[in-house]
Amino acid sequence: MKHRQSLFGVSLDPLTMDETVQRCLDAVERGEQIEIGMVNAAKLVNMRRDPRLAAAVAGCDLVLADGQAVVWAGRVLGVRLPERVAGIDLFMRLLAAAETASIPVYLLGARQDVMDLMLGRIAERFPALNVAGSRNGYFEDSQQGGIADAVAESGARMLFLGMTSPKKEIFTAGYGKRTGSDVVHGVGGSFDILAGITKRAPLVWQRMGLEWFYRALQEPRRLGKRYLTTNAAFLLMTVRELIRRTPSTPSSTPPSGSAKRSH
Repeated sequence: MKHRQSLFGVSLDPLTMDETVQRCLDAVERGEQIEIGMVNAAKLVNMRRDPRLAAAVAGCDLVLADGQAVVWAGRVLGVRLPERVAGIDLFMRLLAAAETASIPVYLLGARQDVMDLMLGRIAERFPALNVAGSRNGYFEDSQQGGIADAVAESGARMLFLGMTSPKKEIFTAGYGKRTGSDVVHGVGGSFDILAGITKRAPLVWQRMGLEWFYRALQEPRRLGKRYLTTNAAFLLMTVRELIRRTPSTPSSTPPSGSAKRSH
């Protein structure tokens, strides 16, 4: 069991993609629930502004570095995160593993037309996958309990939430256990990508940490200002933390890292 690392006061699990997939499959085999939280630069910024989002992420059993900027900030600040575990890549790996191991899954999120397109793509790509149920992500807070019960009744062992933050984190925190799923993974905009509505950045852009910029170019009015604002705030957070950790004199000792959260 790897010890968690603390970055900006948030406890992160220093796992590779392969290790994360194995942890999920082990949870299904044992019948134990894992709620997965994904953090990128924007979410780490927003967690400082939204205590409810911060609490929801902190309560997850696995918290992973979804953004390349998070991995880079960790390196600058001496926090070891082996690699980026992108939410959509984990989603695809788990769908493939579920197909192989005959694990039923439930898909919750996006508009109904996007869901229909995605289900068609999934049927082509993973023909033997058991999709126990699906539902669009447009519902009132008062419906959350009933939706969680529907997931439980479907018998799904993996639940994927294609919803925006903080809605997916709040649903997971409040109703994740009630769904009865062994793996609850919030995949954000992955449903749109898999459905073919949104195009994912080429691999070279991903490796350069510019996936956010590629998305902003596709929807400049909606995402341009948001990404620029949160990325600037994240850079400032990193610089401030670096200054805080840097000794002011040779005799000074660096401050200890933040205390690790317990589940």
